[in-house]
Amino acid sequence: MRKLSLLSKVIIGLLLLSRCTPVEEQKTSMLIRNAAIIDGTGSDRYIGSIRIIDNIITEIGKLEVMASDSVIDGTNMALSPGFIDTHSHHDWDTSRTVDAAISQGITTIIVGQDGSSRTSISHYFDSLATYPLSLNVGSYIGHNTVRAAVMGEDFKREATNEEIEAMKQLVIKGMKDGALGLSTGLEYDPGIYSTTEEVIELAKTTSGLGGRYISHMRSEDVNFEKSIDEILRIGKEANIPVQISHFKLARKGLWGQAANVLERLDSARAKGVLVTADVYPYQYWQSTMTVLFPKRDFDNRVSAEFAITELTSPEGMIIAEFKANTEYENLTLEDIAILREEDPVTTYMELIRMSLETPGESIIAKSMDLDDIKTLTRWKYANICSDGAPVGHPRGWGAFPRYLNMDTGESLEMKIHKMTAQGAENLGLDGIGYIKVGYYADLVLFNPDRFVDNATFEEGQLRASGLELVFVSGEIVYKNSSPTFKYPGRVIK
Repeated sequence: MRKLSLLSKVIIGLLLLSRCTPVEEQKTSMLIRNAAIIDGTGSDRYIGSIRIIDNIITEIGKLEVMASDSVIDGTNMALSPGFIDTHSHHDWDTSRTVDAAISQGITTIIVGQDGSSRTSISHYFDSLATYPLSLNVGSYIGHNTVRAAVMGEDFKREATNEEIEAMKQLVIKGMKDGALGLSTGLEYDPGIYSTTEEVIELAKTTSGLGGRYISHMRSEDVNFEKSIDEILRIGKEANIPVQISHFKLARKGLWGQAANVLERLDSARAKGVLVTADVYPYQYWQSTMTVLFPKRDFDNRVSAEFAITELTSPEGMIIAEFKANTEYENLTLEDIAILREEDPVTTYMELIRMSLETPGESIIAKSMDLDDIKTLTRWKYANICSDGAPVGHPRGWGAFPRYLNMDTGESLEMKIHKMTAQGAENLGLDGIGYIKVGYYADLVLFNPDRFVDNATFEEGQLRASGLELVFVSGEIVYKNSSPTFKYPGRVIK
């Protein structure tokens, strides 16, 4: 046989290579091994591993380490979907890391709540696309925002048909720009002056574009029953899913009635009204001093006395912000009344008068019964929220771990379900809330025996402990009790 020259061998080799299909370059991947996987469904945890490629969960089970894997050992840790905060004010944070949220395992926040949103959803989302955050953000379009844009300072009345039509156009614009739906804050100006019919018309417009309705109801105390009637009517007549924001029974006369209220909601669901709710695990709320005056009769002593006897108490009202006199901040109404040598009713009315002259105030007030809160969280259609911000109420830094440690009679798996998948279901969010193949790799790795909230009313910005790692889109955004200054957050439209 004739021998091939060295040059011939090289040529043949090159020809053979040219006929081969090129092998794709192997992508780097991340493997989280030996963790107790709590997948968001409410099912029992199991020991396993998950593989992440790019920002997606690609495999789950008993997985062998591949050469392309960077490996994280999850031994003695729980791995869950990232927590979804369906009612958040963490967008008040001017930093891109949003520490208050990610430090308690939140990977998605939904903002534009209580009827207040950015006027231009498009501009907001464009800014987030240019400068992403460490977590994901979705937004509603706010009723109060569009009402103020149309009616200006002349809002203490019913809107005309022409004004409602103008509001509809702003809602349509917000929806087309990616808003999840319409939010209302019917206990606040200017929404408090709107009629139910006005809200229904805007909700119909939202429903027609596939959106949802979420509401700080018209009353969480004095007119609670009528407010439940109203939100169910909106859901029925607008044919739209409705979510009750930060669900609570915030009046002493309502305490103990949570189970009865839930029976009403279940009855409405049986009749086709898709009503759901979110709840936070605190007996204290945070809002304005004036919110306890539904008639806005701030100079009415009877109304003031009712507010601080039936709706809260002088010792249960903490002044969180008071620009008219910052020395009053972090004191209770009772403390200030003693300082001023007045009775609490007189002091309360005077503080409101001062705040109207020098705007800038908020209070943290105790109004809820703990057993009612536990009953509400156990409702099948309730999910957990923070209603939190970077400053003020400790819920902004601790709501989710606090709920995990609250004795509600639920398993850890079911609590994780309420913090993840149930929120995604209630708001119609796709691709998050579960540990499933094909879902985004938004994950929380934590020690279930050590994951606790540390934020208090005295020190509201203390980080939770026991949180190992937080992942958003497969990137670690929180490690060693600190942000990693990675910004893989997505805009949710």
